[in-house]
Amino acid sequence: MSTVEPRTAAPRTAARSLGGRTGPWTRIRPVVVLLAVVLLVGMPLWIIVVTAGKTQAEALDPNLSLPQRWQLWQNFADVWNQAHVPAAFAGSLVIMVPAVFLVLIFGSMAAWVLARRSSRLTAVAYSLAISGIVLPPAVVTIVLLLRQLGLAGTVVGMIGVYVGMYMSTVIFFVTGFVRTIPQELEEAARVDGAGPLRVFATMILPMLVPVLSTATILICLYIWNDVFYAFFVVGGRVQTLPLNLYNVASAGLYLNNWHLIFAYVILMSLPLLLVFVVAQRKIISGITAGAVK
Repeated sequence: MSTVEPRTAAPRTAARSLGGRTGPWTRIRPVVVLLAVVLLVGMPLWIIVVTAGKTQAEALDPNLSLPQRWQLWQNFADVWNQAHVPAAFAGSLVIMVPAVFLVLIFGSMAAWVLARRSSRLTAVAYSLAISGIVLPPAVVTIVLLLRQLGLAGTVVGMIGVYVGMYMSTVIFFVTGFVRTIPQELEEAARVDGAGPLRVFATMILPMLVPVLSTATILICLYIWNDVFYAFFVVGGRVQTLPLNLYNVASAGLYLNNWHLIFAYVILMSLPLLLVFVVAQRKIISGITAGAVK
């Protein structure tokens, strides 16, 4: 009479040895992720907030300790009045709004054309178009070119720089999204007598709202926080919030005044931080739709 040996121990042992569902890593992984988020994101934000609420003496050595007496609103008022924040805020808006609008329009139109062509030349053009994502622009060349065109130190020159820099980002996101739109819709519109611009404006552009929302938020973050290119292109002539922060932090007004510097950082980051919190679902869905599909 034959006997059947149990075979349940080997798979269970193999699962444990391979770190499967019953392995120790599965139990400690959420804790490790949570600690990483706290260390990389939570602690810097905490230092910024508590330092912005301290006095000058307490803020000389920024640390994790709470202030003895919160004066966050007083520091906000001092920064608002002394650092000319309203003028810098207006300068950031004057540059950011036209730059974002132009890069979205031109980038989405270019992406529509590239998505609807399947030739080898189009593939090369698409590769060149998105190369700006990984290739940094040459600052010296940009400044020299703007001087030759008479646009150095102007708002128009700064807008042109941002449009050229972030066109690749829009093309990358929108091209993948356009490829998911059936071409029969465009063909039906052309049969009714619609031209290319009308087809794009009335049919394609409304469908691009999710991915364009994502691109809008990301590009706004890039432009709003940029100080490097603004320093070389419009430095000293047009004030933006990051450039103004750099100027006042380098002057005697904010020398060792870390509480005012961090208060300025909070004021500068608050508008886009609120937009990001409200629209975070659109960011995730837009990235998925544009990059994965």
